[in-house]
Amino acid sequence: METNFLIQTLASIVAASSPVVLAAIGETISEKSGVINLSLDGSIALSAMTGFAVAFTTGSVTLGFGAAMAVGALVALLIAFASITLRQEQVAVGFVLTLLCSDLADFLGNPFVRQRGPAAAYVSIPYLSTVPFLGPILFNHSLVVYLSMISVVVAWWWIYKTQPGLKLQGVGERPESAFARGVDVNRLRYLYTVVGGALIGLAGGAYSLSIKLGWSHRHTFGIGWIALAIVIFGGWSPWRVAAGCYLFGILKALGSILQRNPAFAAVPTQIFSSAPFALMIFALLLVHSEGVDRLLALLPPRVARRLDRAIRGRSPGGLGQPFVQE
Repeated sequence: METNFLIQTLASIVAASSPVVLAAIGETISEKSGVINLSLDGSIALSAMTGFAVAFTTGSVTLGFGAAMAVGALVALLIAFASITLRQEQVAVGFVLTLLCSDLADFLGNPFVRQRGPAAAYVSIPYLSTVPFLGPILFNHSLVVYLSMISVVVAWWWIYKTQPGLKLQGVGERPESAFARGVDVNRLRYLYTVVGGALIGLAGGAYSLSIKLGWSHRHTFGIGWIALAIVIFGGWSPWRVAAGCYLFGILKALGSILQRNPAFAAVPTQIFSSAPFALMIFALLLVHSEGVDRLLALLPPRVARRLDRAIRGRSPGGLGQPFVQE
C-alpha cells in the first residue's frame, strides 16, 4: 500500500513538473542567446487560455497545443523585436507584456471559464511502462510529459555538443567575437528567442490540456516567475534547471500531503499552496548569499571556482545587452 502511494506521488510530481520544465528550458534557450524573456507568467497564462479555447472549440487537442505554442512564439517575437530591433530595455518590455498577456487571458477567456473540454490522452510506452517501480513513474503519462523530458536532453545536447550550439553560446556570451567570426548575432537571437517562446507556449497548453484541465482566472498564476527563478537557480544549465523544476514539484506535492494530514488541520490552506514558492525563493537567495562566498573562500582557488560554477553557474556575458551589427 505504501509502495503504491509512493509510486503515485512520484508519478504525479513528474507530470505536474512538466510545464515548469518546458517553460524553464525555453527561457534557458532564450537567455543563452542573450535575450531575457520576462513575459513568462503572462505568456503562459495566455497560451493556456488559447490552447484550451482552441481545443474546446475544435475538439482537437493537437490544434490546442499548436495554438498555445503559436501564442508563446508570438509574444517572444514581440520581445525580440522590441529588444533587438528597437533596442528597448528587455526587462521593462517583458514586464509590460506580462501584465498585458495576463489581462488578455482573463478577458478573452471569460466564455471558457470552468468549461469541460478535451484533454491530452495518456500514452503508456510499451515494455518500459511495465518496468517495476520506474515504469509507472516515468513511462505512463501524456505526450507532453515525455516532451518535457526530451526537451532537457535535446537542449543540453544542442547547446554543449553541436556546432550551432557553440554559436548560440557565442552570441549570448560574447556577441562581438561571434560577429567577428561571421555569425549573424541578431538573426540567431531572434531564432532562439522564438524557439524558447514556443516551448513556453507549450508549457501553457500543458497546464490547461494535460495537468490542470480547463481554464479559470489565475489558472497558472505565479508559475512563470518560478520558472524564471529556477533558470537562475539552475545556473542556465538544462540539467540543473530541470532538477530545480522537479524540486519545486516535490515541494508542491509535500505541501499537498501535509495539508491532508490531520496534525496540520488548523493550518490555513493558503500556507501550503504558497510555501513552495517561498521555499524556492529562499533557496535562490541562499545559493547567492555571502555565506556561500565565505565557505568557498576556505577552499583552494581551483576547487572553489569549480564548486562555484557547479552551485551557481554563470549568466551569459551578453545577457540583456543589445548588439549593434555594423
